[in-house]
Order: sequence, then structure tokens, then C-alpha cells
Amino acid sequence: MRTILPWVLLVVLTLLFSACQGNKETAGYNVPVKYYKLDNGLKVVLSHDATAPIVTVAVYYNIGLRIEPRNRTGFAHLFEHMMFQGSQNLGKMEFIRLIQKNGGVLNGSTRFDFTNYFQIVPAHKLETILWAEADRMKGLDITEANLKNQQEVVKNEVKVNVMNQPYGGFPWLDMPQHANSNWYNAHNFYGELDDLDAATLEDVKTFFKTYYAPNNAVLVVVGDFDDESTKELIKKYFEGIPSVKQPKKPDINEPRQEVAKRATQPDSLATRPAFAFAYHMPGRNTPEFYAMAVLDQILLQGEDGMLYEALVKNKGMTNSVSGGINLLGNMFDYSGPMLWTGYLFHDAQTSDDAVKAVVDSVIEQVRSTPVDKATLDRAMVKFRSSFYDMVNDQFGFGRANLLACFALFDDDPSRINNIEAEIRNVTPELLQRTAQDYLRPTNQTVLTVKPTQMLSKEEQQHEN
Repeated sequence: MRTILPWVLLVVLTLLFSACQGNKETAGYNVPVKYYKLDNGLKVVLSHDATAPIVTVAVYYNIGLRIEPRNRTGFAHLFEHMMFQGSQNLGKMEFIRLIQKNGGVLNGSTRFDFTNYFQIVPAHKLETILWAEADRMKGLDITEANLKNQQEVVKNEVKVNVMNQPYGGFPWLDMPQHANSNWYNAHNFYGELDDLDAATLEDVKTFFKTYYAPNNAVLVVVGDFDDESTKELIKKYFEGIPSVKQPKKPDINEPRQEVAKRATQPDSLATRPAFAFAYHMPGRNTPEFYAMAVLDQILLQGEDGMLYEALVKNKGMTNSVSGGINLLGNMFDYSGPMLWTGYLFHDAQTSDDAVKAVVDSVIEQVRSTPVDKATLDRAMVKFRSSFYDMVNDQFGFGRANLLACFALFDDDPSRINNIEAEIRNVTPELLQRTAQDYLRPTNQTVLTVKPTQMLSKEEQQHEN
């Protein structure tokens, strides 16, 4: 979870103009997609865009936070760091310096179902970046020194970002551990410190050989490039990397929640209480999945959202309400079970029960009464706007991210051009049925964070 963002003003201004031009389209939004696979199983997606002289190169590996080995919590994230420690022809941190010296940006992150790496560089540097990504896919410089160094880096990141921060894991890290039952969906994704210490050099070598194989990955190129010459470059640098037989993926299915859950976490660094609620989502790509996307817009997104209206404008319980589908990304870049989550912070004078009563009342409205046409139309416009923002995010990465995930999880990156049609198929009747089934009280998990000083002695003993 690293960000390295040097850039130049001229390119930023060019790209902003490009994004504005793209958003002029009001219908028939279409992303160019060319999809094929190399003989070693590597999935390749090309998406041409000549509006600016840049390219985005992204490599996604089908290994993420929730499918890491038992007793090795945090291992997927640890390995993300290892990918910058040197490869066959690039020394430690030289990959980063290569991008920076060529005026580019790069990032790497570990998510629920993938680990990704991307670079945005001037278009004439495409071959250099393809060579560099292929070089580390072929093999890393995996040494005891590099492993020990990155174990300490990740442990320090956990301490700084979670353990020593108020509301450090709230709710993105904490909520799945309370709402889910399957260990793969419910363990500490950031990693237990003991598990991070226990990772061995052999663990790292086995992990790399298994999961960083071409047949477990997708390569996406977005931007200003020639299709045929790019295909030749990809073949030149990637086709010789051997495939590896993949182990059976773990069962990450989540049982249907039939009893409401509620948990409280003490936080010695918190200054006021926090409240979060979550519901298990419908299966990805189902009609109900798209209905939940619209319900998300109606209930949670923007100052016209029903929850904002109730909690902020009407009751004054908080000054904002946040959340959505998949707090570690967006509603399309995951595979498997997911939560729709909302959260807020409130004053000590407001009780958790009072907040919950308002949330439950708003949720019940969409369960008991069909959404009117004006509300549905407004939600459709809001979704469309957010989707365009998603596609155009970070000067090419947003498009690459969606294409990579649709290729990795659905074997069909052209799905990016079907999203609006799926949303248009959502009706008031489907919305109400979906709300009745998935926003039912027995599918709800509530998590509250309380400053330690606010807890009674009995509550503190119970939590300890």
C-alpha cells in the first residue's frame, strides 16, 4: 500500500483536459478493448486512447488479502513490498527510480482478491516499462536481508497506520472481522505481528513461484500506443516466462447471515464515538448486485442521500456519513463475498442506540415503500457520474483497474461497456425486492468504537 507520485504540471493539465473532453459524451460511452492470452496463460488487455501522449501499464496478480495462507496473516501485503526489492536486472528500489527518472508515477497495493502494480509514463517509454515488469515477473532477488527488512517495514506500517492511530482500522479492517464467518473473509488482513515475524525465506520463494506466475495474472496497457507493435513487445518480454500449475483456490463463500450482530471496540486514542453498519451484498454481476449499486446512491452517496438527510440535516447527529460497496476499492474490483458499509462519527451525548434507530428507520423505508421515479432517475444520474469518475480516475489507472478486474475475475474485460445497461435495467420493483432480502435486520452487523474513557468498568472488563 505504497504511493509514489512525482509528476509534471504540463502532463497533468493535458490529462485534465482529456478527462473533461471524455465526459462530454452523454450516451453510448464506449471503451476500446482488445483482449487475448499468451501461450503461457497471461491475460492481456489493450485499450487505446490517444488523447494524451502517455501509457498506463498495470499488472494484476490473482492473490489478495483474503486468500493468503493460514498462520501467515499479512503475507499478501508483505509480498507487495518484496516486489520492489530488486529483480534479475534491476537492483533494490531501481524499479522505482526507473519510473521516476522517466517522469512517471507508480503504485502498488494489496486488495481483497488481487495485488496490483501500475505505472503511468510518457508513451515512448512503454517498452522500458514492459521490460521492467517482465523482469520482476521472471524472478525477484529474494534474500534473507530483503525479507527481514520488509518484515520490519510492514510491522511498522501496521503500528503507524492502525495500532497507533485513532480509529486505525475502522471500519475497513475491523468490520469484516465482525460481519463475516469464514476465516478467509474475517481474519486480520493487515497481519498479526507474530505471523509477520514467522514468515521464512522459503515461504517467500514458494509464494512468488506460485502466485506471481503469468497464468495467474493479467497485463493491461491503456493509452497512446500502436496495437501491433505493443503486441510484439508483450510477446517478446512475457511469452517466455513459464506458467505454473495453480493450487485450488480456497473456499471464500460466506454463509447467509440469519442473526443480527453487534460489537463494540474500545479505542484509547479516539476522541468521540464512531458507528458503522454493514450488510452482506448480493452476488457480483447479478441483477440484485446492480440494484444494490442504485440503493447505495439513494441511501448513502451525496448530501441528497437518505441517510445524510436523516442523520445530518434532520437529526444533527453527525456532520457526515460515508461508506459504500467495498471500502478497499470500488464495487467492481473484487471477487467473492462483500459488504455494503456505512459509517459516521458522533458526539458522546448521542447514544449508539439513537443512531441505530435512525439508520434502521431509513433502511426500512426502502424495504417497505417502492422508490419513486424521481428518486430512481436521480440515483441513475449519480451512478453514471460516479462510474465515469471511476473510469477516468488517476489519468488512465481507473480504466486499467476495471479492465484488469473484469479480465481477472470474469475473463471478459469488455464488461466495462455493459455496466450502464445493467444499471438501466434496475426497476423500482427490483430495488424493493433487493432491499427486503439484503437489507433485512438479520443481515445487519453494527460496530461501534468508543473512547476508552467513556466505557464503564464493566464494559472495559468485558472487552478485555
